[in-house]
Amino acid sequence: MMIVDGCFLLEVMRTAAGKHVDDYAANDPVFSRHGVLYMVPYIRRDMLMLENQLPLLVLERLLFIETERSPVHQRASNADQINRMVLRFLSPTSRTPAAGSALGLHPLDVLRRSMLHGSYQAPRGPVDAPDADIIRSAVELYEAGIRFRRSRTDSLHDIRFRHGVLAMPAVAVDDSTEYMLLNMMAFERLHPGAGNDVTAYVFFMDNIIDSAKDVALLSSRGIIQNAVGSDKAVAKLFNSISRDVVLEPESALDDVHRQVNAYCRQPWNMWRANLVHTYFRSPWAFLSLAAAVFLLVMTVMQTVYTVLSFYQSADSGGGGSGGSGSTAPSPT
Repeated sequence: MMIVDGCFLLEVMRTAAGKHVDDYAANDPVFSRHGVLYMVPYIRRDMLMLENQLPLLVLERLLFIETERSPVHQRASNADQINRMVLRFLSPTSRTPAAGSALGLHPLDVLRRSMLHGSYQAPRGPVDAPDADIIRSAVELYEAGIRFRRSRTDSLHDIRFRHGVLAMPAVAVDDSTEYMLLNMMAFERLHPGAGNDVTAYVFFMDNIIDSAKDVALLSSRGIIQNAVGSDKAVAKLFNSISRDVVLEPESALDDVHRQVNAYCRQPWNMWRANLVHTYFRSPWAFLSLAAAVFLLVMTVMQTVYTVLSFYQSADSGGGGSGGSGSTAPSPT
């Protein structure tokens, strides 16, 4: 059964890439142009299910037989070819794995590794933050003065906080996103040594997304690319898939959590954010603030000039009366 499944996957991936399409009848249910358009999306989604994973070692052996080359000399090139073929089929827009990378365990593992290239932000020393302190929602972070920016890469490792800016990778949310993330989280839970990178990312997104307003804010910054419709549906998606999530004691995103929470606890950042959000959100609010400051300055200057002129007139008046008294004739 694994050999049959392996032959089928090799052929369907090649057909989806535009190869061998004309070799099949026009009414073929899978390998015709009609089948590629209507059936391949369902096959692609079934390949993401954890219980449907086929070891890529099977595909590697089939390629050895097909090419009639020595497995010892062609192992590295075939591994890279299979990784690229699987990734192009599952996610055409994903990052292509580096040449010479090891053969993935199965298609889900290849897709997961393509989302985790690069390294996390290096820790910047201990931050005084409670262990049970949970990061706030995106709107609350924005009101606390934190700005959101899209990361330069699409890796889930590229989540960084620096100088009040939280950089996060862009994520496209569509009908297959929940399917994909749930299976990756199940893979991390059932496979010792795989890590918890996707689980930590989902937990992080669940913390900063509480409502549709949070999704709208992240969408305006290019972090969430909403393809499911309403912002409320995206918020519900992340809130539901993170239920009963178990994280490792020292998650890779713990340092980002602590830095964000430490920034929010500083009063000056809150005051500055309130000032910006209140008076610099629109040109009319800024003009009102400028006019109020101008009137205040003019009032202070008028008060200062009035006081100075009063004291100057008092000094000059007192000096004149003293001088006339000294020169007046004695009444005697």
